[in-house]
Amino acid sequence: DISPPLAWTDPPSGTKSLALIVDDPDAPGKTWVHWVLYNMPAALRHLSEAFPSDRELPDGMRQGMTDSGQPGYGGPCPPSGTHHYHFKLYALDAMLSLAPGATKAAVETAVKGHVLAQTQLVGTYRRTRR
Repeated sequence: DISPPLAWTDPPSGTKSLALIVDDPDAPGKTWVHWVLYNMPAALRHLSEAFPSDRELPDGMRQGMTDSGQPGYGGPCPPSGTHHYHFKLYALDAMLSLAPGATKAAVETAVKGHVLAQTQLVGTYRRTRR
């Protein structure tokens, strides 16, 4: 479960924080949450590979829970077929008043009315059987 490196350019003026949600809508039964990260500093422009999985990080950053029941990045492991992994980055006009370990649903509710801009990267993965 090593997170990929991610980078982005300058968010819009007025950005106070960033939030990232990574999920897999192709998972059987429901959209599977792989990463929830919020209250990232507005000046941040990248996340390094193998980002720490602590619930609380420097500069007020916080990580929510994945559907594996752990904070931090949970890598792809689809049961079958090709799955699409959506990396959704939000530029927000506020810090989120959420405790560490928030769910994707809680973050999605908290960002309503605060999104200045958003972008998305979609990657695919298919597990090779041995």
